[in-house]
Amino acid sequence: MCLGVPGQIVELVDSERHLAKVDVSGVRRNVNIGLIVGGDDTVDVGDWVLIHVGFAMSKIDEDEARATREFLEGLGEPYQQELEELKTSTIE
Repeated sequence: MCLGVPGQIVELVDSERHLAKVDVSGVRRNVNIGLIVGGDDTVDVGDWVLIHVGFAMSKIDEDEARATREFLEGLGEPYQQELEELKTSTIE
């Protein structure tokens, strides 16, 4: 199952390649933020984003991030599987 998971940007890694390090429930990985740079969705360190297959799909607020994470945690195994896959993923 592929889920959109909320993560918080903790570092802007490479502005040319639009890479940012995000924290998803304690797992830190690089994601591509190229789909949401510029305009009203410009993101920075501390912002929350919804991530799917290594790409930040949208900027979300902290309340939405919390509610989404609580819902996903309630799914149990599918969310745990998504976190395990995130742990082994690499975007460089």
